[in-house]
Amino acid sequence: MVPHENSVAIVMPCLNEAETISACVSRAREALVLLKDEYQLTGEVIVADNGSTDGSQKLAEEAGARVVNVPQRGYGAALIGGFAATNAAYLVMGDSDCSYDFVESVPMIRRLMDGADLCMGNRFSGEIKPGAMPWKNRYIGNPALSGILRFLFRTEIGDAHCGLRAIKKEALNRLNLSSTGMEFASEMLLKSVLRKFTIAEVPITLSPDGRGRAPHLNPWRDGLRHLIYMLMLSPTWLFLVPALFLFAIGFAITVLLQLGGDQEMVLIGGFKFGDHWAVVASASMVLASQTIVLWLAALMGSYRDGLRVPTERARYWLGFSRLQYWILGGASLALIGAFWVATITTGWIASNFGSLNEMRPLIAAFTMIIIGVQLFFSGFLLSIVAGNRSRHDAVLPARETAISGHSAAALNQPA
Repeated sequence: MVPHENSVAIVMPCLNEAETISACVSRAREALVLLKDEYQLTGEVIVADNGSTDGSQKLAEEAGARVVNVPQRGYGAALIGGFAATNAAYLVMGDSDCSYDFVESVPMIRRLMDGADLCMGNRFSGEIKPGAMPWKNRYIGNPALSGILRFLFRTEIGDAHCGLRAIKKEALNRLNLSSTGMEFASEMLLKSVLRKFTIAEVPITLSPDGRGRAPHLNPWRDGLRHLIYMLMLSPTWLFLVPALFLFAIGFAITVLLQLGGDQEMVLIGGFKFGDHWAVVASASMVLASQTIVLWLAALMGSYRDGLRVPTERARYWLGFSRLQYWILGGASLALIGAFWVATITTGWIASNFGSLNEMRPLIAAFTMIIIGVQLFFSGFLLSIVAGNRSRHDAVLPARETAISGHSAAALNQPA
């Protein structure tokens, strides 16, 4: 469906909002009037109904909205259904409980017209009216989740979970959003950040909702969903950082114990390290190596699915990752470990099967074997992620090769 260039659709999810839906639709229609007067944009209000049983559908239609029935339950499912029902070039989403004033979406559309792909509302730089947001959400939940998002994804978004936002239809189509629950809002923002979209923010007002019942939002459950989704889209912090920490600890302990020679205990700053620490070090390095592979698989999957834009550094290093290299590297490491074990075993046999005093080297050797075998099979896993190809950079999209007409004309000029 090709977006209609000069049109706007204001989409609001609805589930039993009879008390507020009429007022929300009326306010949204006022926003459309302003958009038509100021920017000559046509538009419509779409209510994506999730199976209301209180007559919300009829009230919405009477107020001037087009009702789209979305059988699949969920905040995200309703919005996906509403967005799919229009070919407007600019889309606005907001709740149907009167907590947001849709007239404040007008400057958001202006930002989209000026070049932004996504425009977020910011309640904290605007106004939060008394009773509009529980204190734990205002001072703990939202600031914490927004802070985590800024840290993990290096973005300056001030209010990551504002429900009033606007996005270009063309940009929305490129995101391939699929979350059906409250994490839909996080998916939209995070994928926009990863795809390097231009994101703007405008201050807005949050008012107490007009419902006479509890909201659909569950702060703890939905907050956890948002956090989990952020981690899933941040493989570096989920996998790589903990893995490097574990490997550094394990490797340091292993080197320390090997340098300790025949000492039963190695004393460092009042701490005693013995053979039992060799087991801890081995477990740390084995776990770390496997977690690094999980990081690489997750990163490759995100490139393959178009979730993020690969950097030149990622292209460079992934170009060295090939199935044959993983097979060779893993097999070599395992064989070195096996040779080390054989050497220790030969010495033990020569001592007429006496006491085995080389427990630390033996543990280190078996660690090499285990990690080597892991790397051997991990190469096949990464090739499967790469579409059953030996070159793992096959997941990367082609570089943009198109040049502008001006540049092309310049290239065609005689020297």
